[in-house]
Amino acid sequence: MKSILGIGNALTDILAVLPDDSLLREFHLPVGSMQHVDKETGNKIWQVLKTIGAQYVAGGAAGNTITGTAVFGMPSGFIGKVGNDEIGALYRSDQERNGIKSNLLIGKEDSGRASVFITPPNAERTFATYLGAALELCPEDLKPEYFQGYDYFFIEGYLVQNQQLLRQAVKLAKDAGCYIAIDMASYNVVESNDTFLHDIVEQYVDIVFANETEAETFTRHCPREAVEIIAGMCDIAVVKIGAKGSYIKSGEEFHHVEACPADVRDATGAGDLYAAGFLYAHALGMPLDVCGKVGSITAGKVVEVIGPKIDIPRWKAAKKDIRTLIAENI
Repeated sequence: MKSILGIGNALTDILAVLPDDSLLREFHLPVGSMQHVDKETGNKIWQVLKTIGAQYVAGGAAGNTITGTAVFGMPSGFIGKVGNDEIGALYRSDQERNGIKSNLLIGKEDSGRASVFITPPNAERTFATYLGAALELCPEDLKPEYFQGYDYFFIEGYLVQNQQLLRQAVKLAKDAGCYIAIDMASYNVVESNDTFLHDIVEQYVDIVFANETEAETFTRHCPREAVEIIAGMCDIAVVKIGAKGSYIKSGEEFHHVEACPADVRDATGAGDLYAAGFLYAHALGMPLDVCGKVGSITAGKVVEVIGPKIDIPRWKAAKKDIRTLIAENI
């Protein structure tokens, strides 16, 4: 089985389902937004969540994807930085439990946390993110041996904001012979790092994952045209279009893959688990449309639960469907 290494912000998601948006107003968090907060505000929010009850889940975009590939059975590794605290220990133990080979470095600040507030009536997600130690990951932390022996290298787009780190990472991955994939993370990250991101994609990246707003921001075109443009810059372009599924383009090959039916409760992790399923199928040598269908299956399962982790019954159901799909395409 081919192997995969991921790099990203090692964040623990602290999930709270709220009865209304009063707490969001208290901390000046617009509903549906993703706000970065400082240490003081982050700690205040954390203390409030401790009193009302919250679920702790090791997360971060790349962390979620790598957990997914590990559950599929791919040898999986991760590079990140946490603090010397209980949240960092939780993150490390979660990766160990899932069989992930971690290079979790220790920073000076507290471990990064993403407080996720889920509010009615449509299970809207609002994020207050304190990056903490995750932000301390720097080019000097990366060693060539971290990349040796891996077939794939997966990057979360949030790291684009640390341009020196990302450039060093892709150079080391390319030197190690890795097939490089990036998820563009968010449209505002794409917008503020446009020139750099274009350069990285054109020089180093083999697979680009983007949702429709990210793709539109990156190319200045609608999703259907965007997937064509991105495919001209790399080997495979994937543009996820929500409930309408995804577009996949490589050379002259194009597919529109439908989304899987799901009882949507929380969209956290949908893109991350889509990437995990897609890369797993790609590692098996499956056709691109099958890769997209596997991604859609895993994405469809994670949106049925609160948080970025698929529960055991849904994993079993997903794997059963995926085994059938793959058997039909061998």
